[in-house]
Amino acid sequence: MIELYLDTANVAETERFHRCFPLKGVTTNPTIVAKSGKGLTETLAKMSAVLGDSARFHAQVVSKDVDGMLEEARMLSELPYDMVVKVPATEQGLAAIKLMKKEGISVLATAIYTSQQGIMAALCGADYLAPYVNRIDAMNSDGVGVVREIQTFINIHGLSSKILAASFKNVQQAVEVMTLGIEAITLPLDVAEQMFSHPAILPAVEQFDKDWNQAFGDKLSFES
Repeated sequence: MIELYLDTANVAETERFHRCFPLKGVTTNPTIVAKSGKGLTETLAKMSAVLGDSARFHAQVVSKDVDGMLEEARMLSELPYDMVVKVPATEQGLAAIKLMKKEGISVLATAIYTSQQGIMAALCGADYLAPYVNRIDAMNSDGVGVVREIQTFINIHGLSSKILAASFKNVQQAVEVMTLGIEAITLPLDVAEQMFSHPAILPAVEQFDKDWNQAFGDKLSFES
């Protein structure tokens, strides 16, 4: 089954969606954590309390050089959670990913804007690849197309990397990439809410209630 994540550091909203979605865990990045006003340590502890011991967390290094990224990844991987270390798919990042994988560290290659980035990250051994679908679209390119090309490459060569698609503005983008056979996706809160929102839903439910009440009053279904 596809792994479903929320792209957030908002604990209360994570708890809300955990009640109705089969969440695998959450993804974060330096911007998300900074905007929350809470540090990563506090955020992960609270998220773990909400999601349970089986949750997986993706957290990004902030070091800029290869040695710094590797040392930071070691520390992140030692946290008492199921951790995946996020590393930008830059020249320095790809070099760091190769070293991290030699040490058995779980890695997500992030900030992927092109097919070639994703392909190189996969060949370097990244466990997850995060193409930025909407950001690619915003640059007058084809975000879904980039995901398709990377997934095709993975399939053809039998690689173990999983696409964890990220950066969505609307639910249509998310649905399009999920139908490509990708293995993971992370949704911002507003797009997650769109998954069960449609202007026709509430009127339909209200009509059900009206018709039932007219026929059976306050009786429940099994009492009718």
